[in-house]
Amino acid sequence: MKFIPELLESINSQTFRDYGVLVIDNGSNDGLETYIRAHFPQVAFLRNARNLGFATGHNQAIRYALEHWGGEDLSRRFVLATNQDTVFTTTFLEEMVRAADAEPSAGSFQGKLLRAYTENPQDEALRETVRSERIDSTGLLPHRDRTFDDRGAGEMDTGQYDAFPDIFGPTGALALYRASALSDVRYQDEFFDQDFFSYKEDTDLAWRLRRLGWTSRFVPAAVAFHYRGMFGKEHMGWFERMRNRQGKSAWRNWYSTRNHLLMLAKNQGILSGLLALPWIVWFETRRFVYVLLFETRTIGAYASALALLPSMRRKRADLWKKKRMLGRTNLKAL
Repeated sequence: MKFIPELLESINSQTFRDYGVLVIDNGSNDGLETYIRAHFPQVAFLRNARNLGFATGHNQAIRYALEHWGGEDLSRRFVLATNQDTVFTTTFLEEMVRAADAEPSAGSFQGKLLRAYTENPQDEALRETVRSERIDSTGLLPHRDRTFDDRGAGEMDTGQYDAFPDIFGPTGALALYRASALSDVRYQDEFFDQDFFSYKEDTDLAWRLRRLGWTSRFVPAAVAFHYRGMFGKEHMGWFERMRNRQGKSAWRNWYSTRNHLLMLAKNQGILSGLLALPWIVWFETRRFVYVLLFETRTIGAYASALALLPSMRRKRADLWKKKRMLGRTNLKAL
């Protein structure tokens, strides 16, 4: 609730006006619905009785949009997924739509996401929102060990990524998807994988879109801000990352560990996986040892991943079948 007013005000101030807004409330109890009805009556609102997770909540919104568009040309329709703790500059949507119209082969788009943070949050008189020039994300960046980071995270923005628009995919914090691309990758009622619940579902979706031949583009002229600590895990070594992980919630670490394994099971190609196997094994071995020694609450994530393997096999088979049917040129999809 503390973020929604600023987000909706920034959406309301957009120079591009041809859009609708749908808020999915995953069982909150902070008065959000009453606030939206009173201050933003034009916003559609769907309330779940409990927290169904990032993936299921976003899938509800995507299905709502696709049903609303009916038989329209989905290649000219777009879904923007946004976290509640983001703020748009006034031309954000205008720049994103302009880029999307110019790149019909791209299935997803990422704006320049910079960090915002609150100074003196405990002092009402001195509290101040700072919109920094420090990068939060310019797109997902894959590594040889099949881990992913936000490109440029923590760096000061000097335009160093503006000339490199090709990205693996957008971060789920603020991602624009072409509706026709989402339709291609759809599995039953899912776009984001609902088995994931939360964490890494954006990377999984990006990987599947690339597997089906869709590119993804970074749009530097479209600027938005994401509330996050001024400094994050960027440029950390292994031991620094361990300490950083210990500061995360046990819930987050459990889902992040499990979903990374599910993502590999669904998306990793056989030949490229064999080539990358030394790096994958080295990373996974270190993490497993760490969990055994320092994070025993996460051990159950491995058992949960094993239990979900049959579901991942079905979804993987469906993805490879679609790839053959679409007959598109395969990208370097790892």
